[in-house]
Amino acid sequence: MEIALRAALIEWLAGDAGLAGALNAITEEAPAKAALPWLALATSASIDWSAKDRAGREVRIALELHCRGDRPDSAATLVAALESRIEALPAQQDGYRIVVARFLRARSRQSPGNVRSIMTEYNFRLLAD
Repeated sequence: MEIALRAALIEWLAGDAGLAGALNAITEEAPAKAALPWLALATSASIDWSAKDRAGREVRIALELHCRGDRPDSAATLVAALESRIEALPAQQDGYRIVVARFLRARSRQSPGNVRSIMTEYNFRLLAD
């Protein structure tokens, strides 16, 4: 279910016209070549979350946004759009249902050249159909 969720999340994010228009890439891993800004699914991990009658997984996913800006709020609008889109991910997916989707934490760092990296982590609890 973890791999299916990763694929569904990337497809869902890429399907948003606003995000797709604002980002040069929305990928599963850091793109080999892409101009800033871009978004990648940085990492995920899962554990068992099964019930008596069906399989389940608890999946943590971290998304990393790379952009440029010299102010702390440079990417605030883009991050808000990203969070809104994730929260709107349909619960019913192919072969499983998202029972819980919640924001865990975000981290931001500024690198030389005004390159900003914002990592956002989410927790998803899934049950097989």
